[in-house]
Amino acid sequence: MDVTFTKEDLAFRDEVREFFATEYDSSVAGSLNLATISDGACYKDAIVKWQKKLHAKGWIAPGWPVEYGGAGWSITQKFIFETERGAAGIPAVIPFGISMVAPVIYTFGNEQQKKKFLPRILSSDDWWCQGYSEPGAGSDLAALTTSADLVDGEYLVNGHKIWTSYAQYADWIFCLVRTSKETRKQQGISFLLINMKTPGISIKPIVTIDGRHHLNEVMFEDVRVPTENLIGEQDKGWTYAKALLAHERTGMAEVADSKRAFSELKERAKYEVNGGRAMIDDPLFQMRMSDVETELMALEYTELRVLAAMAEGGTPGPESSLLKIKGTEITQAIQELQLQLVAYYGGGIPSNVQKDGYGHAFAEEARCGYLFGRAATIYGGSNEVQRNVIAKMVLGV
Repeated sequence: MDVTFTKEDLAFRDEVREFFATEYDSSVAGSLNLATISDGACYKDAIVKWQKKLHAKGWIAPGWPVEYGGAGWSITQKFIFETERGAAGIPAVIPFGISMVAPVIYTFGNEQQKKKFLPRILSSDDWWCQGYSEPGAGSDLAALTTSADLVDGEYLVNGHKIWTSYAQYADWIFCLVRTSKETRKQQGISFLLINMKTPGISIKPIVTIDGRHHLNEVMFEDVRVPTENLIGEQDKGWTYAKALLAHERTGMAEVADSKRAFSELKERAKYEVNGGRAMIDDPLFQMRMSDVETELMALEYTELRVLAAMAEGGTPGPESSLLKIKGTEITQAIQELQLQLVAYYGGGIPSNVQKDGYGHAFAEEARCGYLFGRAATIYGGSNEVQRNVIAKMVLGV
């Protein structure tokens, strides 16, 4: 595997850096930081504003085929872009439209569906959410019970989805629904696109342990969906769902973001003093940081091997499960070290009077990151399930 950059790659890296420095200015960064902290409706406006800048540059969908609006980048260019994005502290594109449902649409959808949905996904004019998990079907996704029955030429959808990220902002939801109970549970599932403004849809917020509202329950009561919104064939949705999940789990490695977070951790450890010396000089803390840094380096090279295989025409397979497992474990390890740095300040919850927090400037960031990060090894398919996938597909057990 050759990991050296060509002159063209280095020129592209410089172009990416210049674009980020110019376009991701203080006003954009400030609005996104404020939106992330407050987690209000302004988050959608801020992220869409940034994504439209990427769209105008032609960089919003590097993984898409060129004929559908993709950037036409090589695997190396995609890697460079993500590395520079993470290093600059710029948030990733919201994945539900660009990285998740769009590949399903342009791979398995018909021409009418491609023309209707893909341009609006590219331009960020439509915000999508994912309707997979249910109260009784999370890691065992095939146990889902949300039904879609054909009635008078339409699907009548009834059921309940949960842990739906940013459903409160969404224009559309892509859903796995049960259209048959007479076969194996995986064979009776279909993939539907549903307008969130359709009568019969209700949303209930879920405030997570970090105190923020980004998750929701979505209820469907006699929701009528045109048959033209069915992707591919009825009862074949499990095949499309597996293709989507492989791409989702590959992205969960988040190597570039972890590298930046680890760099910030080391910098903060220079100034945090415990027992008369900086934490970065504490032998136990050094050992923990070294363990994480080694794991992160190994993960980066594993990701490069996967990208190299994809460059030769391969698709993500069980390797995506490995990336998901190690990527989320490393994310949690860094968050734990950040929380150790803030020490007792990480246990406090700012009151309405103390809006700016207290103690370390990054105490609230570390606390919220740690609490939210507990879910990283669960969402997208729990790490226990991913180990089963590896055991079955790689070890044959």
